[in-house]
Amino acid sequence: MEARSVDAIPRGREWQYEPKWDGFRCLLSREADSVDLRSKSGEDLARYFPELVAAALKLKANSFVLDGEIVVPQGKSFSFDALLQRIHPAASRVKKLAQDTPALYLAFDLLKTVKDRQLAETPLSERRPALEAFAKANFRNSASFRLSPVTSSYATAQKWLAQSGGGSDGVIAKRIDLPYRAGNRDGMQKIKRFRSADCVVGGFRYATNRIRGRKVVGSLLLGLYDDEGLLHHVGFSSAIKQEEKPGLTDRLEALIGESGFTGNAPGGPSRWSTERSAKWCPLKPKLVVEVCYDHFSGERFRHGTSILRWRPDKAPQQCTFVQLKQKAADPMKLLRP
Repeated sequence: MEARSVDAIPRGREWQYEPKWDGFRCLLSREADSVDLRSKSGEDLARYFPELVAAALKLKANSFVLDGEIVVPQGKSFSFDALLQRIHPAASRVKKLAQDTPALYLAFDLLKTVKDRQLAETPLSERRPALEAFAKANFRNSASFRLSPVTSSYATAQKWLAQSGGGSDGVIAKRIDLPYRAGNRDGMQKIKRFRSADCVVGGFRYATNRIRGRKVVGSLLLGLYDDEGLLHHVGFSSAIKQEEKPGLTDRLEALIGESGFTGNAPGGPSRWSTERSAKWCPLKPKLVVEVCYDHFSGERFRHGTSILRWRPDKAPQQCTFVQLKQKAADPMKLLRP
């Protein structure tokens, strides 16, 4: 079952609310001595998380299907960067990471049990109590499984959204009167908390397409200063209107010079890098832009950002990491065996 992105938390007795965890969505199923971990895209995750396979085999129930999220605890939060490192091709590395950064499975739905093979066809109002009973009987002595919290309180959902960060990046709202709808977005909505930050434009990349025969900007490369005064590359914004690109390109090209990135710079080695993505034009650190973002971790914006406005009134040196620090709820306090 998939979620539809919306701007606000829906209200009504037909909705229940859950934290939106920042991990890998995973269907976990067991039949006797066989355990399968399947990602939302259908990829097999079992080889990357052998500790979850072993933990699932130790549960009392020997036939079930759970829907949930795989996360990696780190201190008082969950680390998406540590989770990404778990997807490694070498078996020896997978084994070591399973010991060093063990994963946790947060269950938020139960689709099948040995007593009810068609549980997914019942409304969520029946599946949730079944999940809670399943968790009480199976998770109590497991260090790898937790029951994801739920509330019917709109006020509590608003609090979760306001405190998102450190492992959760929003709120999930689900219709309690509907069955589990695989591949359908009608019964589930996701709401993220968007924030803004002032960033230095330390470089740009040209777009692959030209406008009236000339090269134009495709994306801005964003930077923030650390406590030592070094400017680090933290992400990008490609949300530039077509009609603004020619004029903006002229403005940027006039500032091409030595790179303003004196710390981490774009174009470094990465498993996702391509030849085109490594090519960029360095800029003198003169321009400041306010961008909208949804998640920041590992000293980078997780996704692309949106441009809110240019800030000629702000000095580039004022654009520091301090503005992104936030007090987030401890996700472990929301979980219970």
